Amino acid sequence: MVVVGHVSGAYGVAGWLKIEPYTEAPDALLAFAQWWLRDAKRTQWRCVQVSAARVHGSSVIAQVDGMQDRDAALALKGFELAVPRGALPPASADEIYLADLVGLTVVNREGRVLGRVSGVTEHGAHPLLQVARASDAAVQQLIPYVPAVIDAVDLEARRIEVDWGEDY
Repeated sequence: MVVVGHVSGAYGVAGWLKIEPYTEAPDALLAFAQWWLRDAKRTQWRCVQVSAARVHGSSVIAQVDGMQDRDAALALKGFELAVPRGALPPASADEIYLADLVGLTVVNREGRVLGRVSGVTEHGAHPLLQVARASDAAVQQLIPYVPAVIDAVDLEARRIEVDWGEDY
């Protein structure tokens, strides 16, 4: 599953969900007839059928089958929204899905392995790679995913080369 947004609340009184998308193009979520939802405890994914959806500002509002009132929609606040990786269109030659970076080994210019990407988060200006350090996986290092830092991404070799020090 690729997380593409989260439920930020209810919209109206008829059970519509307000979705905060993680994509650059919120209307991309409209292409999917099914979404998968998972609670904050990250237990199980639950499939929902999208009966209607539209872009509303920078958000997406949607009606899903079986959701009839505001209370039911509010109960899903904070749930992650995902789609199966196979349902996404192929990335073009100059694009990459950030979810595809998870699990890649991060190596700096000196050839030192900094760790593996354990996640990618968005914090405004650019994505941040969460890298579990090679020396202690419990320690996370944040590396900005920007051209000044990222030298190369090789999905086949499962490797990201960065201009980043071990002690940053």
